[in-house]
Amino acid sequence: MSDYDVSRTSGTCFKTGHVFSEDESFYSVILETDTGFERRDYSTDAWEGAPDDSVCHFKTRMPRKEAPRKTFVDDAVLQTFFNRLEATTEPAKQRFRFVLALILLRKRILRYENSRREGDGELWIMRQIGDRKRHEVYNPGLSEDEIGEVTSQLGSVLHADFADDSDDAESESIDETGVSESPSDSTDAAATEIEPTDSTDEIREEAHS
Repeated sequence: MSDYDVSRTSGTCFKTGHVFSEDESFYSVILETDTGFERRDYSTDAWEGAPDDSVCHFKTRMPRKEAPRKTFVDDAVLQTFFNRLEATTEPAKQRFRFVLALILLRKRILRYENSRREGDGELWIMRQIGDRKRHEVYNPGLSEDEIGEVTSQLGSVLHADFADDSDDAESESIDETGVSESPSDSTDAAATEIEPTDSTDEIREEAHS
């Protein structure tokens, strides 16, 4: 199923070649290419802002080798990623957007309302909590294993862990402005992360509970 490349952090500055040291802060940009999502990292000295065509960007830092920390992406980064894929018709990108929708649903940022058949597929009608913006999300009919694979790919490109480890004292959150030492210091970025084994039926039932 994996026919779309996702690059992870190289540990070096894309512009200068500077190698990031442990605990060093840097910026990351996600770009969409013909073959997949490309991640480019920039040192704070080389950072001049994200390109206009970037999917999303955020600030993070290099984990310690002897005690790697799990990182959790800020809600705003996930929402930006989700929204930028709104018009996509490519199957691989639709899978990414669907799994992002599941993550945002479990984080109570999106709410499932109903679904309808469209051609050979199914569209989920979802509503954003707060401004109540309506979203149509194509359901590609992924198995639990496939959801787990796409979740892992998203974690690779965003350098994040999407498992439900909100009680892990060694975790940290990342956003567009900085890094906090624990999930409680962020905007609940790690509180309800999606588990790769959750099925779409289970999530739909939970949304109506």
